[in-house]
Formats: sequence, structure tokens, C-alpha cells
Amino acid sequence: MTKSAHSMAGLPWIAAMAFFMQALDATILNTALPAIAHSLECSPLAMQSVVISYTLTVAMLIPVSGWLADRFGTRRIFIFAVSLFTLGSLLCALSPTLSILVTSRVIQGIGGAMMMPVARLALLRAYPRSELLPVLNFVTMPGLVGPILGPLLGGWLVTYATWHWIFLINIPIGLLGIFYARKYMPDFTTPKRRFDFIGFMLFGLSLMLISTGLELFGEQVLASYLSLGILLSGFVVLFGYITHARHHTQPLIGLDLFKTRTFSIGIAGNVASRLGTGCVPFLMPLMLQVGFGYSAIIAGCMMAPTAIGSLMAKSTVTQVLRWFGYRKTLVSITVIIGGLIAQFALQSPSMPLWMMILPLFVLGMAMSTQFTAMNTISLADLNDANTSSGNSVLAVTQQLSISFGVAISAAVLRFYQSLSLGTMIEHFHYTFITMGVVTVASSLVFMLLRKKDGHNLISGQEPKKEAS
Repeated sequence: MTKSAHSMAGLPWIAAMAFFMQALDATILNTALPAIAHSLECSPLAMQSVVISYTLTVAMLIPVSGWLADRFGTRRIFIFAVSLFTLGSLLCALSPTLSILVTSRVIQGIGGAMMMPVARLALLRAYPRSELLPVLNFVTMPGLVGPILGPLLGGWLVTYATWHWIFLINIPIGLLGIFYARKYMPDFTTPKRRFDFIGFMLFGLSLMLISTGLELFGEQVLASYLSLGILLSGFVVLFGYITHARHHTQPLIGLDLFKTRTFSIGIAGNVASRLGTGCVPFLMPLMLQVGFGYSAIIAGCMMAPTAIGSLMAKSTVTQVLRWFGYRKTLVSITVIIGGLIAQFALQSPSMPLWMMILPLFVLGMAMSTQFTAMNTISLADLNDANTSSGNSVLAVTQQLSISFGVAISAAVLRFYQSLSLGTMIEHFHYTFITMGVVTVASSLVFMLLRKKDGHNLISGQEPKKEAS
């Protein structure tokens, strides 16, 4: 299997193209939210449903993507995923109302749920663990061009064309992805296993209730006790899934995964730290446009330094991990990220541009280092039998944490607005401080790592499988 996969040199580029499409779509959309809100006659602060509907759909369906890829083959499912993502993009562009746009984003999310996870699953099966760090690093480098082009292209399209083009741009990229997938994507399969439908319903319902509860807190359309009840019911259903998985022979997501200590810490760290970092792409364009009065194209240009910093850091992250190790790197970089998020409270419309651009650039470098370290340490010690499930869990937590970050930051922003403390800009400032503190606190999770954890990844040796 490994030999045939290595002969397909286009596989990493296919995965990078999938990452590029998702990154481009997300960053273009964040810049265009105020313009879309104006066109659809909605409040810009109520547009998180457009973001959350996609991320929640992706989070719910990612475990299904692993089962489908195992049963029908990575190539067939990947081509189907890209086709559905492209169709969803077309429907988004044609949406005349917010409700139809949200529905179209759900269709787009069904494709997105399978697109990147299946590509990464093919990589995990094609390459030995000792090559995992450089391969995943390579895959994310071309994909980071998306966040560079996204804000710039989104701002330009909104200013000089219409917001509909931010979705139409996905169509030619999707067609190109389908063409190359037919040529280069390997078709890995595993022995067939029954689909855990009850587990899927419990797991999906729990994610939907938790995310809906958080979103309702942000929108404040229901009484707080009702939103809290929906949120708590989500955790009850999640506990029901855990009980189900303990007694099922082949659960949707096996609980044995979490016996691998580095995997458990990596997943917990992803959830905790991305609550803060996930708010930045949502809050920053809103503050620049709604608070500072910047145009969409200027707000888009202001987000580009973060993506450029992320891209530049990819060439240094391996060396940083060799110098300091995973534990020290993740603890310190998470504290730095929290401080950078909180310092956005110091920004004002009268501040020179370079004083805004420099922190965004450094934040991009820090976030890139953190994401690469978190993702690789999470997958490093998994064996071939649980790689598919582990990859699905990682992808779910990434998407769900982004959704939580948007929902929680929107709720915090609404809270400060309800207190009527100062101006709109000050409300954004208080929100950034709050999310920065949350991010600093999340560094405590990475303190659970041991000094030697991840050593095999950066030394080029095959890791020993750990189950305790």
C-alpha cells in the first residue's frame, strides 16, 4: 500500500487543493459578511448562522466520511465530496434570502465534511508516521495561500462586483480538483464494517444541540434559561453516545482512541485553544468594518498579514519543535497567542496601520506553529486500526471548535452590548480581552504532555504505540 501511494506524487497536492478550497471559502466569507447582511437585510452581528451552519454540518458528518471512505474507497468519496462542495457553492451564490443561504451552506458543508478528512486519511495510510510531520506541513503550506487571497479577493469582489462571486470562485477550483483526483488519488479501502446508525444519531444530535445552545446565547432570541436548557441537553445526549459506544462492538467513534494519552491531550488542547483563535477571523473583519468604518477591501487587506505569517512559519515549525519539544512549544506559544488576541483591545481607528498589521502577522506565525504541533501530536501514536477514527475525531474537534469560537465570541460581544458599557468599539475590545484570557488558560492542557512526547516525530523514527 505504501509503495503504490508513494508512486502517486500528486496525492499531497490534491490534499493541499482541498485545504485551499476550504480556507479560501472561509476567509472570503468572513470579509463579506457585512455586505451579505446588507444585501439580505439582516444585522451583520446576526450573520454567525452562515458560518456556524457550515461548520456544524461538517462536524456532524465527518465521522460518516471515515466510514464511507473505508467502505467505498478514498478516491470515489473524495470526488463526490468535491462535487457536492462545488454544487453547494453555486446554490449559495444563487440564494435570495438568509434562510436559503444557510440551507445552501449546509449542502456545501456536507461536501466539506468529506473533502479534507478523506484527503488527509489517504495521506495517513500512504505515509509512515516518521514522515507525517513533513508531509502534513507540505500539505498545509499551499493551502495557506487561501487565507492570503481570501480577504483580499473577498474585499475586492464585494467592493467592485457583488458578494455572489465569493462562492462562484469555488466552481473552477472544484472542477480542477475533480480532474486531478481522478488521475492521482489512491483508492484505499478497508474491510467492510457495519455503520453505527444509532451512534451517528446520538453524536450528531448532541453536536447540534450544543452548537444551537451556544448560538442562541449569542443571538439572544430566546430567554437565557431556554438556551441553557438546549445546551445542557446536548451534553446529556453526548453522555448517551458515550454509554452507547461502550457497549457497541463497532461504534461510530471508538472510545479506545482516548486511551492513547497524546491523542487525548491533543484533542482537549484543540478544543480549548481554538475557542480563542477561532474568534479572530470572525471578530476582526466585523470590528474593522462595523466599529472602525473601514471598507470591505481595506478590512480584507488587514487580514492578509495573519495568513502570510502562517505561511512563513511553516518553514520553521519543524526546527522549533526540535529545539524545544512539543510540550514547551505548545504551552509557550498558546500563552503568546492569548496575549496577542487580548492586545487587539488596544487598537483604534486613529492607530497607524503598521501597529495593527504587525500583531496580526505575529499572530499568524504563532497560530501556524500551534496548529501544526497540535495536529501531529494528536495523530502520532495511533495505529493502523484506529487511524481512520482518530483522523475523524481530530477533524470534528477542529470544525466544532471553530463553531464554538464564533458562537462564544458572538455571545460575549452581545453580553457587553447588553450592558451598554461604552461604544461599539469598546464592546469589541472587551470581547478580545475575554477571548485572550480564555486562550491563555487553555495552555494548562498542554502542561499534561511529557517532555519526550512527540520525540519520534521530529527524530525521524517510527513511534512506539502507546495505549495508556
